[in-house]
Amino acid sequence: MDVNIEESWKNKLAREFEKDYFTDLISFVRKEYKNEKVYPPGPLIFNAFNKCPFDKVKAVIIGQDPYHGPDQAHGLCFSVNDGVKHPPSLVNIFKEIMNDLNLPYPESGNLERWAEQGVLLLNATLTVRAHSPGSHQKKGWERFTDEVIKIIASEKKDVVFFLWGSYAQKKGAHIDREKHMVLESVHPSPLSASRGFFGNNHFSKCNEFLVFTGSKPVEWK
Repeated sequence: MDVNIEESWKNKLAREFEKDYFTDLISFVRKEYKNEKVYPPGPLIFNAFNKCPFDKVKAVIIGQDPYHGPDQAHGLCFSVNDGVKHPPSLVNIFKEIMNDLNLPYPESGNLERWAEQGVLLLNATLTVRAHSPGSHQKKGWERFTDEVIKIIASEKKDVVFFLWGSYAQKKGAHIDREKHMVLESVHPSPLSASRGFFGNNHFSKCNEFLVFTGSKPVEWK
């Protein structure tokens, strides 16, 4: 199957695209886009990969579903388009960055600026029906993104994985902690952020590790 995705990822995932589950997944997704309102826009389904080629990946943030409201999702977890009101979890991420790195609160919630520095902003499920969270779960996306994590973890070294909340932690359970840095805490959602997300200092810890291992730190602004 010819998938419109950045070339290095197309090479890494070529075998996955030929598997029966992926064919079934794409058939389901195409039908959903035809009959329902689905986010993100079709050309942005693989935006996280297009903005962050395999060779550039030095950090991975794992989300769950795309945002399911209008004009929010554009293929990067936790990120929204320029000019869109920041969702609560993103607000808390920015608050932690402010406290951790003494940076001002950013105007834009568009995190392409992180992706272009090598941060893969990966949702476990890459599509969702409007106003229906979880509607595209258990259709095959999770198997696909598990393979993405597996490829990164096995073929690269010294990558920083951010696992916020139990869902992300289960998804990253098999990452080799001797080979990579794994940062875990509760989710930045308002329901849990005060129970360990605030004060986790993950952003400074990530940059310290990247510098220690010879990579350029991420500008988290």
